Amino acid sequence: MKKRAILLIGKYAKEECNLSVYEQNFFVNKIDELRDLKKIKKNDLEKIEAIAFKGHSAIDLEIMKKFPSLRLISNFGVGYDTININDAKKLNILVSFTPDILSDDVADMALALYLGVSRKLKNGYDWIKSGNWALHGEMPLNKKISGSKCGILGLGRIGFEIAKRLEAFKTEIHYFSRKPKKVSSKWIYHNDPLKLCLNVENLFVALKGGVSTNGFVSADFLKALGKDGIVINISRGSVIDENSLLYALENDKIYGAGLDVFLNEPKINNRFFELNNVFMQPHQASATIKTRKAMGELQFQNILNYFENGTPLTLVPELK
Repeated sequence: MKKRAILLIGKYAKEECNLSVYEQNFFVNKIDELRDLKKIKKNDLEKIEAIAFKGHSAIDLEIMKKFPSLRLISNFGVGYDTININDAKKLNILVSFTPDILSDDVADMALALYLGVSRKLKNGYDWIKSGNWALHGEMPLNKKISGSKCGILGLGRIGFEIAKRLEAFKTEIHYFSRKPKKVSSKWIYHNDPLKLCLNVENLFVALKGGVSTNGFVSADFLKALGKDGIVINISRGSVIDENSLLYALENDKIYGAGLDVFLNEPKINNRFFELNNVFMQPHQASATIKTRKAMGELQFQNILNYFENGTPLTLVPELK
């Protein structure tokens, strides 16, 4: 196979991207951010046939047209809402992603967030470190989760893995999706997400990002959960009406939230820093060495397989 020109976009950890392997197989240009495209000569841009992408900047028709030879965008991650699939279709550009590999890690993080906010683990750490335990004794009581009723918004690969883990906590599982899934008969399906919230104590958000889910979790959903409710989000910051969530947290309208994702990452709303009923992580649910290495390998194989066989290994569903 002759060497083809590709572009790597993103700040990759060394475990996520084996640059030497890319360079053995392709002519490689590399930039950290999409805005750095201006650093690449127009003649080089015109030769690029595939992009390996890790990031959250929008890739739309205007960007795609800068690459007249582009035939594949290989996304690093299961979420690809920043890549405009309709625009890719117009230009006959394929888009691949890295599904399944990260489902376990993200589901594990969802449970970590759940324990973190319900049992106030950060508060407990601070209670010891500040000397409050020695000075004032036990910290305030917190929330039991075993035996709770939990709702899963979006029962895809990750939502399913979250539900399976929750079963170990003697949880009554409720879920919302476009149609019922072939799952345990004990799991309760809802075709109305608001009714789901009215019937559960805690809500796990596992929706895909994009225009169709922007602000999906509204103030009405939070009101339906009530003052003892917990919200866990491991999907995209955009799927929750963030102002409504902040208001609910600030005014104790819900018990708390466990969040791995936010709007405007990494420069998140400063109001979060004033709260003691939120347990936060810096969008690192899939960030284990083993998983990120496997994601990087699949991203590379998607490009290699496209050039060798005309199709990537894991095409996004909309293009199948």
